[in-house]
Amino acid sequence: MLRRLFALVALFLLTSVAMADAKTFRYAYRIDPASLDPHALAETFTLSWLGQVYEPLVGRGKKLELVPALAEKWEQPAPNVWRFHLRSSAKFANGEPFTADDVVFSLERVKVEGSDMAYTVSSVTEVKKIDDLTVDLVMSKPNPILPVQITSTYIMSKAWATANGAEKPASVKTKVENFASNNVNGTGPFKIGSRQVGVKTVLVPNDNWWGKKEHNLTEVVFTPIQSDTTRVAALLSGEVDMIYPIPQQDAARINGTGKHTVLQGSELRTIFLNMDQSRDELLESSVKGKNPFKDKRVRQAIYQAIDMVAIRDRVMGGTSRIAGTMIAPGINGYDEKLDARLPFDPEASKKLLAEAGYPQGFEFGMDCPNDRYVNDERICQAVVGMLARVGLKVNLLGQTRTKYFEKVLARNSSFSLLGWQPLSYDAHSTLQDVIDTPKDKVGTYNVGSFSNKKIDELTDQIEVETDPAKRQALIGEALGIHKAEIGHIPLHQAGLAWGVRKGVNVVLRSDDSLELKWVTVD
Repeated sequence: MLRRLFALVALFLLTSVAMADAKTFRYAYRIDPASLDPHALAETFTLSWLGQVYEPLVGRGKKLELVPALAEKWEQPAPNVWRFHLRSSAKFANGEPFTADDVVFSLERVKVEGSDMAYTVSSVTEVKKIDDLTVDLVMSKPNPILPVQITSTYIMSKAWATANGAEKPASVKTKVENFASNNVNGTGPFKIGSRQVGVKTVLVPNDNWWGKKEHNLTEVVFTPIQSDTTRVAALLSGEVDMIYPIPQQDAARINGTGKHTVLQGSELRTIFLNMDQSRDELLESSVKGKNPFKDKRVRQAIYQAIDMVAIRDRVMGGTSRIAGTMIAPGINGYDEKLDARLPFDPEASKKLLAEAGYPQGFEFGMDCPNDRYVNDERICQAVVGMLARVGLKVNLLGQTRTKYFEKVLARNSSFSLLGWQPLSYDAHSTLQDVIDTPKDKVGTYNVGSFSNKKIDELTDQIEVETDPAKRQALIGEALGIHKAEIGHIPLHQAGLAWGVRKGVNVVLRSDDSLELKWVTVD
């Protein structure tokens, strides 16, 4: 009996210690990941969230510097070959060892129809296994920036995907799902304990993770909360430990509680407007038999009718940074000389429309997400009101991001709002993925089908140029042509704002990515 009593006391003490050491971190964002398939959608939040459970060959550190991930090191044995030496200690969450076969499988999967990540390896013509821990990525021409292009290109288990019928990627754009859409087996620091889509996901540490543990979490509870008001209330009530983004008008109130802190910064994502410049007749328009957006004067009229100071001050709470070019400061290739807007001038807009043959304006549709970017629908509503003042009647369709992306990525849109943060943090991504003429695996997010042959040629040169000064000059030339042509209309970079309770330590990065592996809870 005495031994049994001692055993019960010991068990109680162990349980008490374990409970005292248990650290649960609860946080909320405005949306849920669009899919758990890491190749299904090139959306910054979805990829960021999946980065807790999946990993790339090359990762990013606390200051967005390149760091080893599943590859311990990389080199160029030939100008058109990048060799990656893989991490021998890495395992998938189910215990399977990570090998070169998984890299070959994953990067070939990325290129398959339905993947939204093909552009990250568009220059790669062959993925070659050298041995179990060495892989070569072979290109038709040199690509000095390949490592920065693949920092969100995640590696899956070949055996797991094959066993579960997920050899091909799911596709958010075409509503195709498979086992990987709702299940995960990655090498990352966390794994999924349970998930209710759109309601709650519980993450727990992956005991098989190869890395040095910097967090002290035993459980993470993620809750998507779309409503700004509800999200703030959840933080202030103690229901969650962190929320992002926080509405700027609530920042002072949150800071003033004495129990919370607001972390602020500036996004690397540029928000811009797309105009269909491909169709001979504009969709959803009162103009028949022609496409007004093919006329630069019309594009410029729209540009100069938009008052970005008013949008910054009245919609964004004074926190956004007005943009005159398609890349933000902090993106490699940024040129301050290009970052100046045409003046806001409604009278000039009316004159341009009259010169283009539309003295009374015309009518067209606009697509806008209502749950993707900071104040996205409010920005669109402001733009609609401003364009009305110069005679342009815009019929706004606000949609959830899933429906929105299905529509605009199919290029069934005349006019739309979109945001782009290069996964590579390099201007080449914006040129290749947003500005280049849409063709095989490039121009994927050029939803207005802007096309300029010279920019396409410059983009190809930028990818292979190794001299920094020459490369910068090429980037400047390409973005300068785009700016002169008004291929898109840049708007701004939104301010970052995260709200955390005291005792919670997180790393705020300018890519708006929360990395759970660096979170600690007192």
